[in-house]
Amino acid sequence: MKLKKRRKFDKYLDILDHPIRFNPFVFSRTFLLWAFLGIVGGIIAAVYLIVLEYLTNSIAYFEGWLVIPVMAICGLLAGLVSHFIGDPGEINLIVNNIRFNKGKLDPKKNPSMVLSSLLCIASGGSLGPEAPLVQVTGSTGSWLGRILRLKGEELRSLSIAGMASGFTALFGAPLGGSLFSLEILHHKYAIEYYKAIVPALVASSFSYITFAFIIHLKSGSVWHFDAYEMIDKFDFVYVVFFAFLATMIGWLFICCTKGFKYLFGKLNIPTYLKTLIGGIILGVIALYFPLTRYFGLKEINEIMIGNLSIDFLLAILIFKILAISVAVTSGWRGGFIIPMFFLGVTLGLILHQLFPSINLALTVISCMAAINACVTRTPMSTTILLATLTGFTYFVPILFASLTGYFLAPRIPFISSQMEKEK
Repeated sequence: MKLKKRRKFDKYLDILDHPIRFNPFVFSRTFLLWAFLGIVGGIIAAVYLIVLEYLTNSIAYFEGWLVIPVMAICGLLAGLVSHFIGDPGEINLIVNNIRFNKGKLDPKKNPSMVLSSLLCIASGGSLGPEAPLVQVTGSTGSWLGRILRLKGEELRSLSIAGMASGFTALFGAPLGGSLFSLEILHHKYAIEYYKAIVPALVASSFSYITFAFIIHLKSGSVWHFDAYEMIDKFDFVYVVFFAFLATMIGWLFICCTKGFKYLFGKLNIPTYLKTLIGGIILGVIALYFPLTRYFGLKEINEIMIGNLSIDFLLAILIFKILAISVAVTSGWRGGFIIPMFFLGVTLGLILHQLFPSINLALTVISCMAAINACVTRTPMSTTILLATLTGFTYFVPILFASLTGYFLAPRIPFISSQMEKEK
């Protein structure tokens, strides 16, 4: 009986492998596979973010000095999850597996990643949900591909399509999410895996629709920037100048992270004690500078309308860099893309107080684009994502800033697995 079922299953797989007969269109059965993956990715992202929102609101009840023990306990619990269930890895591992392990992502790491990241992000760690979502949706694509006996570029493309569905659900930008899943894999060649472009676009589109249907997502920008019109012919000079300064902040963040990585690496203690120490440090920072708590999605709008002094903004910038660096290196789980945007907004507000005659939106978005492109090496997708997230429709200045950050970035990328593999 089992053999009969197996033969029947193999027959269905063979049907999937062959194009539809008498089909006059480009459409094939693989389209349905990409669409299905996008729907699954949208559902995963929606459920994850609903649970995250609930936990965040529940933990936010604790304020004042209670922030320190709460974040310390959440850090300890996240470390215990990683210690006993398994280390879920970081974005480096995801990129490494896509590039050098034939696109195979291990879904067995998902329970540990989901549980630990929910604790870290909900308690106010300065990391976002992009990395957990990408790992879960990407490994789902990899798992589905292995069930369907896909190999080589087909398996890798399905894993990348899964990653794109996770990016898209969070950012609400199918094109930007698709490009990001491709760009982040290599520090130089954005389309190294060009065969995955169409699968990523299809999966992203269906993920966006599914996520919007479940969450009741409204169209429009997430962060509210004033409209911009190019009046001064020197605006692009300002863009490059601000982008240069933002890139220097990117360098500062990278150096700071490497320093904390060295310090935590010297501690010969279990992971859960490192996450405990990280939680205490993050709690102290959050106590004195509440705007540095959380990953910045809502805080960006708060800081944009806060009318804060330049001294306070400088303090926020410095301690946010410290908070992200500690979280990344102490074993806390999450992504750093949205936190990079927060750093860019803070720097942009500082520069606007120094150069008040220059359009605020132009100043801020130049810094956001440059610092993210510097750290992640993703100039194209950063341009599209920011245009979508901010409603800054004239995307040419964003592209100039992104390219400035990209070309002035350190030779060795922050995500080390983006480098070429040594032969």
